[in-house]
Amino acid sequence: MRLDEFIEDFERDEAAKRRRLAREKSYEITDHLDDVEQQFEQVVQGDALFGSTAPDIFVGRSNYPDISTGVLSPMDREADADTFATSGNWYQQGLDIDDVLQRRTGLLNSTRSTQVNVEDVWDGFVGVQREIAIANDPVDVELGLDGRPEIDLSLDDISTPTGPRARATDATLTENPSVPRAVEKTLEDDDWQAEGAMNYLYRRGFDVYDINTILSAGALGQGRNRRLVPTRWSITAVDDTVGKFLRGQIRNASSIDEVQVWYNEYMANDYWIVLAPGNWEFELVELKAPGSIWNPDPEGQYYMAADNESYDGRTAYVDETSGAYYASRLGVLEHLESIDRQATCLVIRHASDAYWAPVGVWQIREGIRHAFEESEPAVAETFHDAITELAPRLPVSLGDLRRKSKLVAGVQSRLTDF
Repeated sequence: MRLDEFIEDFERDEAAKRRRLAREKSYEITDHLDDVEQQFEQVVQGDALFGSTAPDIFVGRSNYPDISTGVLSPMDREADADTFATSGNWYQQGLDIDDVLQRRTGLLNSTRSTQVNVEDVWDGFVGVQREIAIANDPVDVELGLDGRPEIDLSLDDISTPTGPRARATDATLTENPSVPRAVEKTLEDDDWQAEGAMNYLYRRGFDVYDINTILSAGALGQGRNRRLVPTRWSITAVDDTVGKFLRGQIRNASSIDEVQVWYNEYMANDYWIVLAPGNWEFELVELKAPGSIWNPDPEGQYYMAADNESYDGRTAYVDETSGAYYASRLGVLEHLESIDRQATCLVIRHASDAYWAPVGVWQIREGIRHAFEESEPAVAETFHDAITELAPRLPVSLGDLRRKSKLVAGVQSRLTDF
C-alpha cells in the first residue's frame, strides 16, 4: 500500500469527531466514587475485610525511604479479582478511560507505613504483600483495618490510577500462594542483580506487568540490596531494563530495507511510528492538545515534548517524556527483535483533548504493541517523504515538528546539503 492511500484511510471529519467524543465522554466516575463508600460499609465487618482476594500491590514514593505500601483488593467479592490487575489484556477487552477508572476505584488500597529495606522480610504486612506480588494468581487475604477509607482517586501519568485508601493494622494469608518456579529461582539467588533477574523473567515469558510488581515488592536483586520500589519507579525501571536487553539483541541485526509507517489509535491517543533503514536510533515526540489532561488550558497551544537516543542508547533519564518514552521504546524494540532487524525509529504520540484522565503508560505500551499486530504498514520512498505525507495530518506544523524533533531536523539539514 502506498503511503498516500494509507493516510487516506484515516481521513476523518475532525469537527464531527470532536462532537462525537464530547457526547461520549463520560463523567460517571463521579457517581461511581459516591457509591464506593456504601460498598465499603457492606463488605467490611467490624474492623476487618474478610475473604478478600488481592491481585495487586501498590508502593508509594512520598517521603522515600519512609513510604506507604499497600495491598489492593476488590471490594466486590463476586468480582474476578484477576481482571483488576493492570494488564495488556485490557487492550483486547476494549477498556476505555471510564472502564479503567471504575475498575481501579473498585480496589481498596489497604496501606501501612514502612521502611523500604526488606532484605529478608517475609512476615507481617510487608511479608504478605510480597507473597501477593510473587504469586501466580490472586491470593485470598484477611485484612485488619483502622478507620474509614479515604474516598479519593489518585491519578498519575505512569502508574495506573488507585482508589480509596484505608489504614491496615494487619494482613493474613488464608491460603498458600502458588509461586512460579522461575520467580522462586530469582528469589533463591541472593547474588543475582535485579537487571539480570528482570531479563531472565522476561525471557521466560513474564510480561513487564508481572515483573514490575515483583520488583516493586522488593523481591528481585542481590539480597542485601533488596528494597521496596515505588510502583511509579518500578514500571519505568522494567520498561527501561527490558528495552536495553532487546536493544542488545538487535545490535548486530540487519537493517530493515524500506521506510514503513505504522498507525494505531487507543484511548484518544494517536500513534504514528516511522521505521527507516539504518542503525538503531529512537525518538519519541509527544503532542498534547489544549484541553487534554496534561495541557488543561483549552485556549492554549499544543504542548510538545521530545527525547531521543542514538545507537549506543542513553546514559541518563529522559528530560521531557518521562515513562512514556520507555513504554513506547519497548513496544518498538519488541517488534524489531521479533523480526530480527534494526531501524531508525520516530514515534509521534498525539494526546487529543478527549484524553480527559490519565490511566498510566500501559496504554501507550499497548497502543504501540498493537500498531504492529493489527495492520500492515504503509511504505514511503524516504524518511523525508514519510514525514512530508504525515505532516498535514498532525496537529502541529512541519516547522514546529522540525524544531522539536532531532530526527526530522537531521533529515532536513542533510537535504539542504544538496
